[in-house]
Amino acid sequence: MTLRRPTRHLTDDGPWIGANFWSRSGGPLMWRSYDDDVVRQELTVLKEHGLNVVRSFFYWPDFHPAPDTIDETCVERYRMFLRACEDIGIATIPTFIVGHMSGANWDVSWRGGRDIYADGFVLGQQAFFIEQMVRRVGSSPAIAGWLISNEIIWYGGRTTREYARAWGLICTQAVRAGGSQLPVALGDGCGTVENTGDDWGLRMSDQDDISDWTGPHSYPMSDDQTRQMFHAAFLCESSHFGKPVVLEEFGVTSAFVSDEHAADYYRQVLHHTLLAGATGWIAWNNTDFDLLDQDPYRHHLYELNFGITTSAGKPKPPLLELRDFEAVLRAVDFGRCSRADTGTAVLLPSYLSADFPMIDPAERRIIPEIGLHAYIAAKRAGLAPAVVREQDGLPDAGLVLIPSNKALTGTTFQQLPAAAEAGSHLYLSWFSGAGTGQRGAWWPQLEPLFGVRHRLRYGLSEPVADVVTLTVEHGFGDLAAGDRLTVRAAGAEHTRAVLPIDPLDAEVLLTDARGEPALIRRRIGEGALYLATMPIEYFGAVRRDANEDDDVWRLYRALALEAGVAPEVSVDDGRVVCDEVTHAEGTRYVWLVNTTAEAVAARPRLAAGAQLTDVLSGEDLTAKADLAPFGVRVARLGGRS
Repeated sequence: MTLRRPTRHLTDDGPWIGANFWSRSGGPLMWRSYDDDVVRQELTVLKEHGLNVVRSFFYWPDFHPAPDTIDETCVERYRMFLRACEDIGIATIPTFIVGHMSGANWDVSWRGGRDIYADGFVLGQQAFFIEQMVRRVGSSPAIAGWLISNEIIWYGGRTTREYARAWGLICTQAVRAGGSQLPVALGDGCGTVENTGDDWGLRMSDQDDISDWTGPHSYPMSDDQTRQMFHAAFLCESSHFGKPVVLEEFGVTSAFVSDEHAADYYRQVLHHTLLAGATGWIAWNNTDFDLLDQDPYRHHLYELNFGITTSAGKPKPPLLELRDFEAVLRAVDFGRCSRADTGTAVLLPSYLSADFPMIDPAERRIIPEIGLHAYIAAKRAGLAPAVVREQDGLPDAGLVLIPSNKALTGTTFQQLPAAAEAGSHLYLSWFSGAGTGQRGAWWPQLEPLFGVRHRLRYGLSEPVADVVTLTVEHGFGDLAAGDRLTVRAAGAEHTRAVLPIDPLDAEVLLTDARGEPALIRRRIGEGALYLATMPIEYFGAVRRDANEDDDVWRLYRALALEAGVAPEVSVDDGRVVCDEVTHAEGTRYVWLVNTTAEAVAARPRLAAGAQLTDVLSGEDLTAKADLAPFGVRVARLGGRS
């Protein structure tokens, strides 16, 4: 029982790897005093380091100064930029409605506060601008695709789902009306309810016939090093809605991070997102700026130093990481690769994004955080999970993880026994919820499902100790009777709760220090249902540095072994992520990613006669792969000669 993990490629010409581009000679105002020599120098540095695309921007107030008016001087300067791209051999993705960027909104003078999405005049002017710009520059061979906006939610604000979809339809159709059939996407950053639980109107599920790719933007702030490194990957996983995923913006400012740690961050994000199904990467941004007196940098100074080159054009460590990543992509011919299938799925409840009435926003917003922690735990267990959504139905997977769950629909609960009967192992952990009301899980009766009866008291939480030691009562997977797992509770008082149960027709696998059941199993047909009585993934999701000592991954690994979905290639070290991609011609490549700040000697577990060979150095990694802090090794999997 396996799932295909999507790896959709946008073009046959290989993946995009590049940077968002403003020239250091003017930043967003570069078109007012365009310096072709500087731009060519900047593009050449990027090209020499393996980049093949830049995302460029029409600063809307300059290009569209009045209704039905295009500034032809700006257009001619943009044509000079296109000729530079063509001469140097680097493609570009123009972005039309640039009314927000770098901590500021730049409004066109004629808008007059009218609604970006719903006002007919403003909507018509956007369509006019897009069509006219495509007619003027769209024949350039340097253009690889189009983006409608940049993070439009920060400029246009909240809207309804209907108006958001109409805006997307009209703007993308304007590209086609201008005569271009190149790929187009919205540039909204995927900050949608499906990813965040916060509804701004735009939805990826409404863009299937609008966008040719989805483009997450990722700038996380965290209190856990591993969560920080995996955030963009989980965002990519949850942005698979039938189209290729391009990590359209990510990066760091030198104001917030040292050069060494910036390199670590880039390296981890690039490789984790590749393993999450991304097939394009566009860093923010190409250069630092020396524009202290120019808005938005005058008042948002940290925006001066997001560059992958200095303001003098010298490479910074992130650019070297992009160069090294491109070498790996070339070595494995990534444009013809796809992720290996998986037997494990992490399920996101439909309450995250469905239009159900009277749902506490806190319950929606916590779902992605819980899902991220479960995703990391499954990755640390070597399980290479797919991220699936409840509204798409229960996945046909050997192991289905439904972490720290307050609510599934009645339809899904009815499907659980049949899925187990067919051979799935389905794990649910109980969660009283993050909101302040309705304290407790919205589940049907437990006895018919799990073979247990609860002892809850109305309106009251059953508290959990700060540190819970879980003891294995009956061995399962690679956990033997007497083994122990540690869980550290976290979160608001009412969330630190346990579900007290009495087993009736279920076996107890784990108990807490009081001897109470912490994990039970009810076998059904060829599979089983598992119930954990406390929200261990929620605890990890809201706890500082949780992944330094979190044992959820050990539980998941044991469940995977029970379900028969343990990977063929693995590493018995939760600090190291092991995953695979497969070339169209059958060659398999293994990624080994050290998620920690300490050097690790990873010892792969392989089938007899298998061999791992580093794709860059040719080193034999079969017995041991030395990984630098936050280091990555990529190896070809083959047989010994």
